[in-house]
Amino acid sequence: METDKTRVIILTGHYRIVGHISVLPESRVTDYICESKEFIAVTDAEIWDHDQRKVAVTSFMNINREHIEIIMPEDCLTQGIGLPLPHMIR
Repeated sequence: METDKTRVIILTGHYRIVGHISVLPESRVTDYICESKEFIAVTDAEIWDHDQRKVAVTSFMNINREHIEIIMPEDCLTQGIGLPLPHMIR
């Protein structure tokens, strides 16, 4: 089954995660989350704490869906989310 990689920003109670999820063509991030099981797979992820420190970089991680407070496609963001985006810090 063919999928598209979508770069997303995920906020949890403790971290901001920027990485890719694989969604079906023509699907929305909302559809992906609603249809996912307990964990979602994120690839090429950067994990940031709320003090704007990068705490980890990983090629793959699973995130428990119950801990996700906000998830959005990075390309939909028009203003900051309280913390600089990783590409603004470099």
